Amino acid sequence: MRRIVILACGLLIQSAQAAPQLLCHYSYGGETKTLRTPRHDVTARYELEPLAIGSYFLFRPVFEPGAVKLYTWVDHPDGPALVHQATYPHPAATRSRGQYGFTGEQRVYEPVRDSELEYWCEIQQPREGSR
Repeated sequence: MRRIVILACGLLIQSAQAAPQLLCHYSYGGETKTLRTPRHDVTARYELEPLAIGSYFLFRPVFEPGAVKLYTWVDHPDGPALVHQATYPHPAATRSRGQYGFTGEQRVYEPVRDSELEYWCEIQQPREGSR
């Protein structure tokens, strides 16, 4: 029984690695990180929580079968305010493999506190050997 559970876990990990992922590389406050987002069903987009970046930004990448949607809010006392939104058709517009992926280097500014968030995104296709 234990062997079956281990084999099933291995297959789940392999299938997750075989799916394309959205990688968004972001820099804030001198620190750079990468956020990995698997492709998901269109109905799941409203269930995705935005990622808090620093004290002021909220970032939510949405990777659907037909599009990549990127949202950035600033967290104000009156509630989050949308300051940047972008939509890229998938897979057509996301095939670019330039230095800054399909989005190019994006810079989003927080207007009151003068903060800056930089990001760029790319699609990581599954490796041929992982199928």
